[in-house]
Amino acid sequence: MNTLSLDEMQFFDGASDALEIYMALAGCIRARWPDVRVKVQKSQICFSNRYGFAYAWLAQRRIKTSAKLGVSFGLPVRLDCPRIFRAVEPYPNRWTHHVLLSSPDAVDNVLMGWIQAAYDFSAHK
Repeated sequence: MNTLSLDEMQFFDGASDALEIYMALAGCIRARWPDVRVKVQKSQICFSNRYGFAYAWLAQRRIKTSAKLGVSFGLPVRLDCPRIFRAVEPYPNRWTHHVLLSSPDAVDNVLMGWIQAAYDFSAHK
């Protein structure tokens, strides 16, 4: 069962479509890393080990899109894939990737592989 905190639930107040996608994402992350820390902030939810490795945000609040949820993660290299909405290099050899999700099915092995790589990258900073 995927149990969310009250803060997580309140983050999605009025965005039930995004909540459904987030529940799939959070469920996969918590199943893989049961000790993950979750911090709900004003504009995003951060998943962290020692450092943040994945961030969920409401896509429609930031950009004009039909996607409901955005997921961001950092890697030492830039990924070249059509699923990547945007990639920026805020620091040398630190690429932040943004992926837009429209359904829970978008939380798949490819996305979780990228998040695994981000988890590993953040654990070795």
